[in-house]
Amino acid sequence: MGPHDLIHHLHEQLDWHWKVAARPRLDGLTDEEYLWEPAPRSWSLRRRDEPAPAGVTDRLGSGEWLLDFSDPEPEPVPVTTIAWRLGHVIGGVLGARAHSHFGGPPTDPQTWAYAGTAAEALAQLDEAYAAWSAGVVALTPEALDRPVGPAEGPWAEHPMIELVLHINRETIHHLAEVALLRDLWAHGLGR
Repeated sequence: MGPHDLIHHLHEQLDWHWKVAARPRLDGLTDEEYLWEPAPRSWSLRRRDEPAPAGVTDRLGSGEWLLDFSDPEPEPVPVTTIAWRLGHVIGGVLGARAHSHFGGPPTDPQTWAYAGTAAEALAQLDEAYAAWSAGVVALTPEALDRPVGPAEGPWAEHPMIELVLHINRETIHHLAEVALLRDLWAHGLGR
């Protein structure tokens, strides 16, 4: 396997999951399902004027909708809604990295305008995924070996290949959680 094959496989790992398992499972997502709280004190997106549940020490975002957050996270970590998980993937996983490493649209989880509807969130997700995916495909073997730089804080000296693998894991992990929440919703939980 040559170095260009490695870039293909890194991209294909996430792209296969995106096209076959993750993105098709999001078709038909409703606003009610998007904001459904599957457990008491779930973390979610909430309107700016809506109170956050106990244990939330911060709220991220700059628009009408804010993402529940605490640092450090409480024990146990609260269950999160589909809206929260998609907001995290859009603003913190794909979008922020596509911006800082590949020149994608400005995205920062602290100031992101989180989507209050399922349709808006899916449009944001598609855009963030496209920007990240295009950046990975355009990598060179030399770029995979270079440190990711200061945008990644304590990971600054780690090579780009580690970041790509991490983003693949994060995206697959969180979108699988969304699929499970959709299964629970489809079987009548919460309604």
